[in-house]
Amino acid sequence: MSIIHVLDDKTINKIAAGEVVERPASVVKELVENSIDAGATKIEVEILAGGTSFMRVTDNGKGMSREDAELAILRHATSKIREAGDLSTVGTLGFRGEALPTIAAVSRFRMKTREAGADLGTQVEISGGKTPDIRETGTSLGTTIQVEDLFFNTPARKKFLKTNHTEGARINDFIVKLALSHPEIAFRFLNNNKMALLTPGNGSLYDTVKAIYGAHVADASLALSFANEAEGIRIEGFITKPSMLKSSRAWQTLIVNGRIVESRALSKAIDNAYKSLVPKNGFPLAVLVLTVPPRTVDVNVHPQKIEMKFEDEGLLFKAVYKAVLDAVRPAQDLGLARVAAAVEHPETHVTSEPLRFVPATAAPGQAGGAGKAWEPSGHAPASFATPRPAAMPRREMDAPGFAAAQAQLREKQAVRYPVAETVTQQVAEPAQSAQVSRETADAFCAFAGEGGIEPIGQVDLTYIIARDAKGLYIVDQHAAHERILFDKFSALADGIPSQQLLVHQILSFDARESALIEAHRELFAQLGFRMEPSGEREFRLMEIPADVPAGEAEDIVREILVSLHDMHSVSAAELRKAALATTACRAAIKAGDELNLRQMQMILDALSETAYPFTCPHGRPTILKFSSEELAKMFKRTGFDLKKR
Repeated sequence: MSIIHVLDDKTINKIAAGEVVERPASVVKELVENSIDAGATKIEVEILAGGTSFMRVTDNGKGMSREDAELAILRHATSKIREAGDLSTVGTLGFRGEALPTIAAVSRFRMKTREAGADLGTQVEISGGKTPDIRETGTSLGTTIQVEDLFFNTPARKKFLKTNHTEGARINDFIVKLALSHPEIAFRFLNNNKMALLTPGNGSLYDTVKAIYGAHVADASLALSFANEAEGIRIEGFITKPSMLKSSRAWQTLIVNGRIVESRALSKAIDNAYKSLVPKNGFPLAVLVLTVPPRTVDVNVHPQKIEMKFEDEGLLFKAVYKAVLDAVRPAQDLGLARVAAAVEHPETHVTSEPLRFVPATAAPGQAGGAGKAWEPSGHAPASFATPRPAAMPRREMDAPGFAAAQAQLREKQAVRYPVAETVTQQVAEPAQSAQVSRETADAFCAFAGEGGIEPIGQVDLTYIIARDAKGLYIVDQHAAHERILFDKFSALADGIPSQQLLVHQILSFDARESALIEAHRELFAQLGFRMEPSGEREFRLMEIPADVPAGEAEDIVREILVSLHDMHSVSAAELRKAALATTACRAAIKAGDELNLRQMQMILDALSETAYPFTCPHGRPTILKFSSEELAKMFKRTGFDLKKR
């Protein structure tokens, strides 16, 4: 007697359900993808208890006739392909013909559908894979599928589900990605009778990102655009500035030919493009839409169709890498207003403190002393030393009138003053510059702010406060200068210019550090540090980078040695990048350094000209923005017209 036998359809469907339907989110994904394939422009998803007790997907697609509805619940019945050859050019999300019968095998399943021109629709009810009950019914155009009591007849599968909250969150994640992959479809997601997601369906990916993640994420997004016509590859989408990071890659959505996929290679390309821009524990939010020739991909890899094989994975890796790099590189075209990171969820705290006003356009000789040469690494007095103006008689204050004051301001703004080309050069002023008038300072700031951002002061001798017509900006002076120096050093392929020390420094090291110096003497020379042995485990430091103060040279050398030790077995380029980051950090101006308005403007100008102004080399943001709208909310002016008030 034969011991091999053919399984019945009910058992086959339950086995298939283990591959296609892992959890409620898998059901929603399969049903929504069917709605997309049916040409729907509106899709509504409703769930209760994380989808374990109730799920319903309603669309306005083309619907089905009774004959098609009866075939749709059979295994491997599909309208997407006819033969194996069609798999190489399949353009739909579904094609296996397994979703509906496998879902119906492990739930209480009900489907209502009606095609255009039909007076009545068709209703199909199946309970746990039993014989279907099919009848005519009244229903709207399109298809509605309701799934209740998932895994009620397979308790072994049900016990592996997570909490209702977790399962609901996974459904939300799937709908988010599906909505991003099809911005032309309006999605509506109800979770426990509460609106969880609503997209406009107007075809704009930007508007969809804004509807899902919020305006602050949309404003912090950079547009991606790449095309390789020869290979038929196009990439569009958005990626957040390096100043806005997430804790995992779950915030990255990869879409290939309209299909949501997971690809380690494409994710790695994003990571590589962001190297030296973000800290190791952060990931940018990204939505990448790739279009490739269908013949170059294989979608028939996994029942859930989330994996995809590429004919030339290396080619796509390079394309994604370049698309992301180009998006974050052209900072000069963006301007600092676009570069600035939005302040996420600002909190308002009310305190009672005495008001002490200081003129915003204080003369350079008063606020930090423009007559003093600026030494970037020097330390300044511990307070902002701008004196308060003497009290002015009321008759003098009222005499010019508002109109006259405006005329004077316009006249001052006509003056033109050159702006220094680099932050790292010292600001040398004539002896009489300490007596520069307040009008001259006003005019300089007015010129500097035209078309850009105008500095107005410092806070805690650490943050530069600036403004433009659209908002208020806060710049971390150390992080900004660190980025400026890092980009400057990186551009010097032949090595950083060095300066000779009048008095050579003798540095002592342990055996491990001495070995590292000997092994990387050429690297230290490229960084501007020239050393030679002067004894056992001792080196004579003769030259240091021109931008590095002599008093910090030894500390920088030792920090570079720590980096070299921690980064063993990495490329020479990575070693150099780490060393440059350390050098830039130590050479940059510090928190506590007092700056005048011209020096602040020089930092802003130089930062706007760097390739990657978003963050310092270690990933900290350089500039934050409070938009006019955010300021209005903080001051509870949401009911006012900002232009009139």
